[in-house]
Amino acid sequence: MTMPGHARLPLWRDRSPEAKLDRLHDLVLDLYRYQLGEALAQIVANMDAHQPADDKEARDIQRMKELIAEHPNILNMNCEIGHITASALIVHEASRRTLLHFHKRLNRWLQVGGHTDYDRDPAQAALREAREETGLPDLTHYPARDPIVPIDYDIHPIPEYGELPRHLHLDFRYILVTSQPDALAPAAGESTRFRWLGFEEAYEMGAAVDASLLRLLRKANLLFADAAGAK
Repeated sequence: MTMPGHARLPLWRDRSPEAKLDRLHDLVLDLYRYQLGEALAQIVANMDAHQPADDKEARDIQRMKELIAEHPNILNMNCEIGHITASALIVHEASRRTLLHFHKRLNRWLQVGGHTDYDRDPAQAALREAREETGLPDLTHYPARDPIVPIDYDIHPIPEYGELPRHLHLDFRYILVTSQPDALAPAAGESTRFRWLGFEEAYEMGAAVDASLLRLLRKANLLFADAAGAK
């Protein structure tokens, strides 16, 4: 973590309003580096150890590392260029079916997920968001690892909406499993349009599922197939 430098001339009382705003901005970013530096360093270390599945994921990981270095507040929604998000593909292990929900504003089927909400660990944010959006009581990360790391990374643009500017979501993607698919009970205000699908059924949804979700589905399918073959 880079520590803030020594105070320099001109002194605060002698600076222009524009220079004072610039200095305040720098001080705020220094505070973010102090508070979140270790968490962001671990996030980058996890990326360095990850094997991308294709050129798109490789480019996205490199861009994520650049943005993290430039924007120490990138775990939070106040980062204007974009922010880290956390999502999860939920799988019923016994039937090898996966849960997708329809995002009304983006008009496509997606995995569950959302913002980190000041959580320093995207894995825990993904678990929290999945529990809130589905109500499934027994969700756990798969495979069980220490530390829990993303299975997939993806950057995608979010269009301008109301007072929210166009920005990027740096999405950290995980797999969660449940043994109680019928316990689906979304919280009030959450999307209620869900589908349990086999992997092959999901592949056949065409343009309703974007390329990055197809990549995530294929990774998950391979993981479960390998696990079944090892038994």
